[in-house]
Amino acid sequence: MRMEPKYRKRRERGLAVLVACLLLLIGTVVYVAYVRANPPSLMDYQGTGNGEEVMVEIAEGETISELGPELVEAGVVKSNGAFQAAAGQNDSAANVTPGFYRVQKEMSAKEAVSALVNPQNKVELLQVPGGQTLADVRVVGGQLRKGIYSTIEEVTCKHSNNCVKVAQLEQVAATADPATLGVPEWAREVVAKRGNDPKRLEGLIIPGQYVINPQHDATAILQDLITRSAKQYEESGIVARSQAIGLSPYELLTAASLVEREAPRGDFDKVARVILNRLKEPMRLEFDSTVNYGLPEQEIATTDQDRARVTPWNTYAKDGLPETPISAASMEAIAAMENPAQGDWLFFVTIDKDGTTVFNRSFEDHQRDTQKSIDNGVLDSQR
Repeated sequence: MRMEPKYRKRRERGLAVLVACLLLLIGTVVYVAYVRANPPSLMDYQGTGNGEEVMVEIAEGETISELGPELVEAGVVKSNGAFQAAAGQNDSAANVTPGFYRVQKEMSAKEAVSALVNPQNKVELLQVPGGQTLADVRVVGGQLRKGIYSTIEEVTCKHSNNCVKVAQLEQVAATADPATLGVPEWAREVVAKRGNDPKRLEGLIIPGQYVINPQHDATAILQDLITRSAKQYEESGIVARSQAIGLSPYELLTAASLVEREAPRGDFDKVARVILNRLKEPMRLEFDSTVNYGLPEQEIATTDQDRARVTPWNTYAKDGLPETPISAASMEAIAAMENPAQGDWLFFVTIDKDGTTVFNRSFEDHQRDTQKSIDNGVLDSQR
């Protein structure tokens, strides 16, 4: 008897399901047999380590458990099985945050987990506040404001034997190929024109908190910071937005650095408008922050002599924007330049030590408010 096609297909499907079930059953039996014959290793070291320090990283999106194989390979723990067991028994393991951690070789799994959950073993973040410069700034009166290079040195020297010195960072900044360091394409030509100036990378590291590997050399650290910043610039649409206000991306970044140094937080967009209004007039910007950038010592009030100095940045002595940014400009300052407030102001001055800033169109009104600032001690020079 010849079988109908529909019954033949049903029979074939039944055989396929039966074969699949048999294969699954056989695979399960083989796996169970293998695990019984080769149980996960729980071999473990004893004690808190042999004194040889190792730096390990928990990356963004990773958990402490995912670090197990790397710890075995680095000689920190003896087996992944022992580490996973120890991590499962420590309630704090789930709260470990991304970053670099200092541990030792030949630690017991329990001690390794304890070291990773101890905040004292985590390398501190590199903090880059808005308005920070690459080099240190000495303020009249003796105060020292640390620059980005000094802050990098501080973090690396504190957390590893690979102490990256300011001089090393300046050497790389002055001589390395801008493209190799991750400088955005729209800034490379200007950076290259600065020659061997270690400040030629000014403004190309966006303010924020950075996880840096303290075992990296000066080149790798700067490359990492500048590449990450360049990505943020790209994501912000800085090229298209700069065109909308008649500036190049590098000019927009330079202007944003002025906003960062000149404006109180709530007035970023107003100061951005003053900058654009003055450039359009055209009239010189005459910002004291640009005078200060070229001075060995700085203060809010500048002298007539300082304002007369011709430098690449002094906007009292030159037309237009400074040749380079004068500080690290935050994304808020960049956004303010991209979206300035509406207004016809040409002048602004902070009139009290609470940071109250007033904006004017006329020079006469500005002179009146400047006198208030002097009377309140804001523009009182210490020189």
